[in-house]
Formats: sequence, structure tokens, C-alpha cells
Amino acid sequence: MEKQKSINLTEGPIASSLIKLSLPIMGTSFIQMAYNLTDMIFIGKKGSDAVAAVGTAGFFTWFAVAVILLSKAGAQIKVAQSIGMKNEEETKNYIKTSIQLNVILALAYIGAIWLFHNQMIGFFRLGSEVVIDYTKQYLLIVSTGLVCFCINPLLTAILTASGDSHTPFKINSIALGINIVLDYVLISGVGPFPELSVAGAAIATVTAQVVGTLCFIGVIIKRKDKRFKQNYLSKLDFEHVKTITKLGAPVALQEGLFSIFSMTLARLIAPFGPVAIAVQKVGSQIESISWMTAEGFSASLSAYVGQNYGARKYDRIKKGYKITMTLACSIGIFATLFLILGRDFLISIFINEPQAIAMGSDYLIILGLSQIFMCMEITTAGAFNGMGRTEIPSFVGITLTGARIPMAMALASIPLLGINGVWWSISISSILKGIVLCSIFYIFIKKKKYVIN
Repeated sequence: MEKQKSINLTEGPIASSLIKLSLPIMGTSFIQMAYNLTDMIFIGKKGSDAVAAVGTAGFFTWFAVAVILLSKAGAQIKVAQSIGMKNEEETKNYIKTSIQLNVILALAYIGAIWLFHNQMIGFFRLGSEVVIDYTKQYLLIVSTGLVCFCINPLLTAILTASGDSHTPFKINSIALGINIVLDYVLISGVGPFPELSVAGAAIATVTAQVVGTLCFIGVIIKRKDKRFKQNYLSKLDFEHVKTITKLGAPVALQEGLFSIFSMTLARLIAPFGPVAIAVQKVGSQIESISWMTAEGFSASLSAYVGQNYGARKYDRIKKGYKITMTLACSIGIFATLFLILGRDFLISIFINEPQAIAMGSDYLIILGLSQIFMCMEITTAGAFNGMGRTEIPSFVGITLTGARIPMAMALASIPLLGINGVWWSISISSILKGIVLCSIFYIFIKKKKYVIN
């Protein structure tokens, strides 16, 4: 039997436990970022139309993240807490129920895409028939692999909640490596392979996700892990579904509305032309150096807090939060300097058009100012989630992210700002979210509202 590399997060040195858990998650995030950037380099060589198409279709895969989170967030919290309470039976029940729910939701979303893809794409009023055709092509191909796209993050979350972040890191690294190689081969056409452009990027993504799922299944079978050895075709346990969805719904709602808000912003950006759409897509991928790293800290902190919350070790929760926040803020400061000082060079890697470089430079300066606050918000959300208080960060996130829409409309209408008004609406809201959520957490801890009676 393969030795499980799980960490007991309720005992021992706090800093080393968090770092050991965080590093593989951060490693996966950086590999994901490297893939996204590489993907943009390959797609960027096909022109702004191709970038705009992949960026637009990406909103719908992003919306799928909300589908994932409905089962993923609740599963990660309850699996971590039940492990902390040493309740093996409940751990098994939450694993089985979350996997069943995840697959059902993924299949429903695939059906919605195939039935309504024309209306979904039409929402953006893209104008260019070439961009519309590319977007449809990419979306329909990617949707065929959405079950794997949804199940892989769930299995990652379950293993991380048990203190094992190394296995998901290895599997996700393999999948992302395959994705990068296939992007190179299929987008531009290498050797006997034809040049498939946007369709090639979609095929590469689906193939990598399927390989990732097969790797997870292989590891679980090899370990003979009894927690996963269950009848997944059995009737849903609605009591556990209720608990999972109660915890996951606020997070899923936040992510779903976040994608809708971003789609609405994209619609506001569209009249500025394909270059503006491409800049937003490329700029957000560059910016991901901070938020993807912060997501890694958030995931590890959620597992850490969940186990210690279940074990009722509250002092460890406070100490763990302070350590993780210090690390996250350091990343935020680095990201600010990286985006602002390297702005022209970073944009030129992906798009060589002078107009795009000038517009992208403004984007990175404006978004760069909010990086530390974004890291603060994401990390603090992980602490709240670990305690099962998912509604607090979700409320703050939904309210202030939603404020981007009227703010963008107002600022973009100012002639002096134009498209930069949209960028400022994103940056200002991120700053406010970081300040507000951290303030609430401080009050929450000070008044000891997390204590189980």
C-alpha cells in the first residue's frame, strides 16, 4: 500500500505544518499559472480574435467553478472537521455524497451548454463572426470534459482536507504538463498534427482533465483507501446533501455571481474592441500570480482551521491565521512590484500590437495597486470557510464585487478615463473587500464568535 502523506494539523509546530501543506498547493497554482500564460502565448500568436474567443468561452468554464464549489467547499469543510473529531463514518459519508452531487451538477451544466450555447455567447454581443465561431467551437469541445473538470478539484479538496496536498500536486502537475505539450502540438500544428488553433487548445484541455481524473482514480485504488471504497450509485443521502449545500451554497453563489459580474464587465469592455477584450484576458492571467497563490494559502488554511475547529483547538486557529496572513501579504507586495515595474515587458510577451501594450500597461498598473488587499481577502475567506462560516466572506464578496458594475459604468463614462475606468472599478472593489473582510474577522475573533458551545 502506498504510504499516505497526510499531515495531522491539530498537533505539532503550526508554521511548519502550514508551510508543508501550502507548498504543494502553491506549486500547483504556479504550474496552473504557467499553463495559463503558456496557453495565452500560443493563442496570442493567432491574433486578438483567438484570444478574445478563448477569453469569452473561459467565462463559462469559470461559471462551472461555481458548480464545483457547491460540493467542493462543503466537502472540504466537513471532511476536515470530521477528521478533527476523529469521526471516520462521517468522513466517508461526506466524501461519497460530495462526489455524487458533483457529478450530477456537472452533467446538468453540460446539458445547459449544449442546449443554450448560442444564447450564452450572444449575451456578449461580440460583433465579429470570426470571434463568435471560435468561441462556440472552444466552448462545445471543452464542455465534453466538464465532468473531469469538476471532479478533479473536488478530489484535490478532499485529499487536502485530510492533510495530503502532495498527491493532488503531483497529479495536477502531470495533467498541466500534458496540457502545455498538447497546446504546443495542436494549436500551431507540429509534425503530423494539423494546425487546429482554438479547437486545439480545447482538445488539449479536455485530454489533460481526463488524464488527471484517471490518475486520481489510480492512486485511490492503489492505496485501497477505505474512505473512497463506497457504492457511488446508491441513493443520495439528502441529510448530508443538505449540510454540504448549506456550506457550499454561499461560496458557489459568490463564484457564480462573480463570473456573471465579470461577464457583464466584459460586455462593457466589448464596445472598446477585440484589443480591449484580449488585454483584459491576458492581464488577468498575468495578475493570477498573486490570486492563485493566495488561493493556495486559503485552501491550506481552510483545511488547517477545519481540523482544529473540529478538535476545538481555537488558539491554534488564531496563530495559524496570523502566520498564513503574513505569508500571503508578502506575496501581495511582490505581485504589486512585479506587475507595475514589469508591465510593458509582460504584456509584450503575449501581444505585440502597440495599442495592446499601451492599454495592457495601464491595466497592470491599476490592478497592481490592489494585490495585497486581494491576498488578504482570499486568505481570510479560507479561515472563515474552515470554521463553516462561508456566508460571511460570500456576502462581502458578492456585495463589493457587484458594486463593480455601476462603478465601471460611471468611471468608464468619464472621457479622461475611458476603458481605464473599468480597470479602476475592479481594483477599488478588491481593496475594499480586503479591508472589510479582515476587519470583520478581527471582530469575530475578538468576540470569540467561533467557539462551539
